[in-house]
Amino acid sequence: MIFMKRVLWYLIAGSRGGTNRARIIEALHDRPYNINQLSLELDLDYKTIQHHIKVLEDHNILVNSGDEKKYGKMIFLSNRMEENYPIFIEILSKMKK
Repeated sequence: MIFMKRVLWYLIAGSRGGTNRARIIEALHDRPYNINQLSLELDLDYKTIQHHIKVLEDHNILVNSGDEKKYGKMIFLSNRMEENYPIFIEILSKMKK
């Protein structure tokens, strides 16, 4: 749990693009999306979403529905992220202060 808190602090508050990564996590908490749907939902460039998804997958925050090369693959929060979602909310609330 402490490790996850550190990872989330780094990804959300400690690096460029943290705001967009937080928006992606929030959107995926509600329902799964593919990259194109996230791009439309969050009004961000497809390549920007693609980059942030890769970063979040590399840190086991997100998982996808299958073949990495397949267009339209669905993206979900990992079980680990779902379990630690309250930590994410805590970090967001501290950032807004």
